[in-house]
Amino acid sequence: VQLQASGGGLVQAGGSLRLSCAASGNIFSINDMGWYRQPPGKQRELVARIASGGSANYADSVKGRFTISRDNAKNTVYLQMSSLKPEDSAVYYCNADIIVLTTGLPLQYNYWGQGTLVTVSS
Repeated sequence: VQLQASGGGLVQAGGSLRLSCAASGNIFSINDMGWYRQPPGKQRELVARIASGGSANYADSVKGRFTISRDNAKNTVYLQMSSLKPEDSAVYYCNADIIVLTTGLPLQYNYWGQGTLVTVSS
């Protein structure tokens, strides 16, 4: 199973970016999916998570500016980021709780994508 993130880049403050993360491989189903970020010199932090049914939660710092969504048919999670600020600059990682069939038994594992860099200039 792999998570492939894309969509990062350089944007001016106030601008927008859309991140995507597609899961592939021997997937039976996917429970929660989410986005985390790690600013330079800081710890990784939760940005937003979304359940398979669509309920979502957000870090206070991004509420009202970021929107997480998912396409279950495509095993993909998105993060629409608007009104970006320099403090949003970080490497963004996608994360997912994925159920795979192992010797016929469904087991859940947690997977991380490779990270995509978002830089917001002032």
